[in-house]
Amino acid sequence: MGTFQIEGGHRLKGEIRPQGAKNEALQILCAVLLTAEEVIIENIPDIVDVNKLIGILGNLGVKIQKLGQGKFAFKSDDINLEYLESELFKKEGSSLRGSIMIVGPLLARFGKGYIPRPGGDKIGRRRLDTHFEGFINLGAKFRYNKEERFYGVEAPKGLKGAYMLLDQASVTGTANIVMAAVLAKGTTTIYNAACEPYLQQLCKMLNSMGADIKGVGSNMLIIDGVKKLGGCSHRVLPDMIEIGSWIGLAAMTRSEITIKDVSWENLGLIPNTFRKLGIKLEKKGDDIYIPKQEHYEIQGYIDGSTLTVADAPWPGFTPDLLSIVLVVCTQAKGSVLIHQKMFESRLFFVDKLIDMGARIILCDPHRATVIGHNFESMLKATTMVSPDIRAGISLLIAALSAKGTSTIHNIEQIDRGYENIDERLRAIGAKITRTE
Repeated sequence: MGTFQIEGGHRLKGEIRPQGAKNEALQILCAVLLTAEEVIIENIPDIVDVNKLIGILGNLGVKIQKLGQGKFAFKSDDINLEYLESELFKKEGSSLRGSIMIVGPLLARFGKGYIPRPGGDKIGRRRLDTHFEGFINLGAKFRYNKEERFYGVEAPKGLKGAYMLLDQASVTGTANIVMAAVLAKGTTTIYNAACEPYLQQLCKMLNSMGADIKGVGSNMLIIDGVKKLGGCSHRVLPDMIEIGSWIGLAAMTRSEITIKDVSWENLGLIPNTFRKLGIKLEKKGDDIYIPKQEHYEIQGYIDGSTLTVADAPWPGFTPDLLSIVLVVCTQAKGSVLIHQKMFESRLFFVDKLIDMGARIILCDPHRATVIGHNFESMLKATTMVSPDIRAGISLLIAALSAKGTSTIHNIEQIDRGYENIDERLRAIGAKITRTE
């Protein structure tokens, strides 16, 4: 297990460029299985979860060529479906939740797809029903081996378009169903579809490959199936979660930071949510400039009641940034209620922040009240373990703002979602070292 040693309390300064979006990359990479032609993808982040998926694609028989930093060519013209039933796949697929999204493309193109029960963050129950109910609606037969916890869908005669109303606006579920439907016979309508920028990017990529998807950006997608898809070139968006992380980092360390090339039009509520916490940030071209700020004050509602920051499906506030918001509020002036609606275990890292001196009341698994210190009392360094990607980066931000030297174990969780994070932080003045 790796460890970070962080000497906190230092001001940072400089420019930082966000990596490619992890959540988009996992969808886009699965889509290369839909065609035998070459697909070129740029701005792929060099992170553990993405590299695991690239490894799975390689074992499936996808020809992979690295063309440059973050740029790859993929050609899926000789797929080895026997790998899907191998012990190696059971091991590799179960370690990565994003691997579930290979099922839709394989089902659409080859008539079958299998997946071991996938892993990922331990942040509560994350059902796969939406994925498989969608495939069943398209005419696939469902299989489940309870002993080996192995899922499968088969449609040897092909898929047929259908109308479906999703029980939840699952991002990966919508992506999986869309990738299956693009090669189905007839028209598929998906209502209550997720509409995150990642999903929009996937639909745009598929349309550039020859798919016929209408309603991109809305919660109703209409897909007319086509017989085959061709190759394309695609560039992954900057990671909005990393952008929000850097905004929080600048606020907590009272630093002057410029975040480069953020794709402002795809950030949704993120900038304004941080502004509600009193954080100043400016749009400069396609960059975010955050000036050095000694204090920031949480804005209450018009009637004077306490601000609530809650997650919601897009275009609501993304749940992946609630951990960052919570940490930022520990040094704000004022109070806030954090309401994590979508996952029931994501707030359980707050005990570490309380150990550091934060004033947080964990109301229940979904809600926490934060009373800010207004920098009148600094957080104290401590030793902690990263439980998942987003809690890990939040604890790292807390450590960078704290008095003294903190230790974070299990940093592989942070590496799953953040590329070379220690090197990039050192480049703007952070005192952080990695030990294996």
